[in-house]
Amino acid sequence: MEIAIILSLEHQNLPEAELKAVLKAENIPYIFKKKFDGFLVLDIETSEESWDLIEKSLRRLSMVHEIFRVNINTHKDNLLDKINQYPWKENIKGEYAVRVKKRGPANINTLELERSIGAIIKDKTDGEFKVNLEDPQIFLRTVLIDDEVFMGPRLIKIPKEHFFKLKPHKRPFFYPGSMSPKLARCMVNLTGIKNGGCLLDPFCGTGGILIEAGIIGSRVIGTDVDPKMVKGTIENLRYCGISDYEVFEEDVRKLKLPNKVDAVTTDPPYGISASTKGEESQRLCEDALLSLENLIKDDGRICMATPHYMDMDRILHGTKFKITEQYHIRMHKSLTRVISVLEKIK
Repeated sequence: MEIAIILSLEHQNLPEAELKAVLKAENIPYIFKKKFDGFLVLDIETSEESWDLIEKSLRRLSMVHEIFRVNINTHKDNLLDKINQYPWKENIKGEYAVRVKKRGPANINTLELERSIGAIIKDKTDGEFKVNLEDPQIFLRTVLIDDEVFMGPRLIKIPKEHFFKLKPHKRPFFYPGSMSPKLARCMVNLTGIKNGGCLLDPFCGTGGILIEAGIIGSRVIGTDVDPKMVKGTIENLRYCGISDYEVFEEDVRKLKLPNKVDAVTTDPPYGISASTKGEESQRLCEDALLSLENLIKDDGRICMATPHYMDMDRILHGTKFKITEQYHIRMHKSLTRVISVLEKIK
């Protein structure tokens, strides 16, 4: 099946990296067919019967807007001819909507194009099915990018509402500096944790990372040295309907677990504050990674956020971890957040 993926443009590399991590985690075979800025076309080995499992996996993604099946791919000048030739009567089985999106400076009136495509489909289906722009059974996405056009039925839309409703200040327990749900979900996915795996956040704070991991089906463990954070995390997890969790007060340097976890995602506190019990943050991260060597499986990954001024080479020195991926996110003028993916050295 050939599918097109409309990526978020909020970061140059993170959306594609997250997609690759999820495809690998869920053992979904694929081939990159075409790649544009913020838009990918993949050939996925699947049958109609197995698509449901793949769809469930792809719905984990945070930095993707839409995924649609590619039924038509042509030069923009040939689009209406291709649409005329397409067997719409066999493929339209309910109310439909046509929506056109431009990526790039294509000199095309999208509203007029939508009307033209809709008129052709109406004619080819003898007007049997109506256009429904509010709640269509079939949503036909058309994307114009450079001189190419891709068109087909939408398979997945990642809802923005989730990430908006679960912003840190909208949860029952809030503390300044909490990570956005979208970035938290992306970081969880970057670990490549499989559905049903166990994820640890040893600096759980208000529980944002654990919430996103729990929502995609992970078992979650959270620890923090601040009892107020532990209580708040539990409150937030319950509010979000997460039930498969363990959250307790503990210093990561002393943490013992009965079983090793599949992945670690964490956003350690920066600077010297109550949440670090007065510890200098770089030293705390160094000690944390030494402890995590014994808490994560040998093939497990860590995704860790740090400020740009923290020396990751120094943090990793003397540990069994190495950086395999790294991404920089400019937060504001004085702070860039660095997202590092770590693996054990073999």
